[in-house]
Amino acid sequence: MKHRPMSVAAALAVTAALLLTACGGGEEDNSKGSDKIEGAETGRAKKSESPSASSAADRPEVKLPSGVKDVYEQWKTGSSDKDAVLSDTASRIDSTNDAIVRGDTGAQGLSFYYKDEALSDVVEWVQKYLDANMSFTGTTRYYAPKVMLSGGKTASVVYCADESKGFNKNRKTGKVDKSSSGESPYVLYNTRLKKNDQGVWQTTDLASQRGEASCKQ
Repeated sequence: MKHRPMSVAAALAVTAALLLTACGGGEEDNSKGSDKIEGAETGRAKKSESPSASSAADRPEVKLPSGVKDVYEQWKTGSSDKDAVLSDTASRIDSTNDAIVRGDTGAQGLSFYYKDEALSDVVEWVQKYLDANMSFTGTTRYYAPKVMLSGGKTASVVYCADESKGFNKNRKTGKVDKSSSGESPYVLYNTRLKKNDQGVWQTTDLASQRGEASCKQ
């Protein structure tokens, strides 16, 4: 099958042409951005509990269209501090997919959950989808999250994604491409976050590696 053209992280390094052929999420190693082109995330499907975000900030509401779904498995650690990081990480993923599906590089969720170079990278990533006249549909699973806190203001999150049920969709015709790209649907993400004054954990760096053995199930 064809999972998204590539991870957002990896996608920034490729051309619009690749967006049409890359399967599923991120493609290979260290790229920045956010990953997804095909099955982007939709209002997160709470297959496994999604942590609740802290109420300090007025977070933007994101509702992905039917047909686009994000499933977060084992997305709670039992630690309120770590779960707050995971909650904003999931919201960042949802916001990215929302921006791609709607074709909006100025979507509020991007500047809310991204910062610094990661923000400019994700805007470029969304634009690549627009330039390629592509969107995506399907379900993406996020699982095996590992959170490390450093003080009260910085953190890192590593997690896996399975994009095997996400597919490229032509924005103009609505045609869904379910052909196989030959690439692994499993992607490992490594992110860094900083907590802003409003209590929001913003992603400042994002790298992905497609085909990571530890993510295969």
